[in-house]
Amino acid sequence: MTAPATLAPTLAPAPAGPGGLATAGLAPSGLATAALRLFSAEDVDAGAARAHPEAAEILRWARRFLTTAHPDLGRSGPVCPYTQPSLRRGLFHLAVTDGAPHAGLTDLTALVGELRGHYDRLLAHLTEEGERELLTVLLVLPQLDPTDSTALDALQRSAKDEFVEQGLMIGQFHPVCEEPGLWNGTFRPLRAPVPLLAVRKLLVFDLPFLLGDPGHLAHYLARFAPQVPARIRDQLVTGLTTQSPTT
Repeated sequence: MTAPATLAPTLAPAPAGPGGLATAGLAPSGLATAALRLFSAEDVDAGAARAHPEAAEILRWARRFLTTAHPDLGRSGPVCPYTQPSLRRGLFHLAVTDGAPHAGLTDLTALVGELRGHYDRLLAHLTEEGERELLTVLLVLPQLDPTDSTALDALQRSAKDEFVEQGLMIGQFHPVCEEPGLWNGTFRPLRAPVPLLAVRKLLVFDLPFLLGDPGHLAHYLARFAPQVPARIRDQLVTGLTTQSPTT
């Protein structure tokens, strides 16, 4: 069993670029950030996260929902094709705030910075590209209102620009999340029993999640189609975002 790691509040998060986490979306509260505690799925199974029952609840949900097919999904296969391989390879992790589960949060954007710090530390120990693509860290946030996803949606939007630019994806899950499925607009694949944010590597298959934003699409093409001349990439961005139903 891997011992759970604690990230002290004095450790600096990953630096934010222009318009990054420090300035976009939710304003910093000025309060110190609660440390995050990191558990692998194996840690949770072994009872290391007993003080954080929300971690076990999300792990059960991931295994029962994300790794299985759903009749409303609109395609074959599991809801998330990456979760089961991530679990199988020991690359699925859950982060929780180090304190009472419902004690309240300090600065949400700073928590995202700590989450990014945890992810980067785990990534640094992986040498195989296949493992790096499967590394997943979920920040579980039971302190947020389970009946209103406004704060979590705003936090995810403010962080996504910087994450995509740096080759990462950040997604929000919530009991009342209204984001529709790609293959069935009436399906709600991002509904989880506890509010959370999920971070993983940006993959070539993520294109549909980026079509609604020219900046995201430009970063995607620069990363996955570097051989395409910049002028052509710009034309592709304009054409794809114009046609996207999410714009």
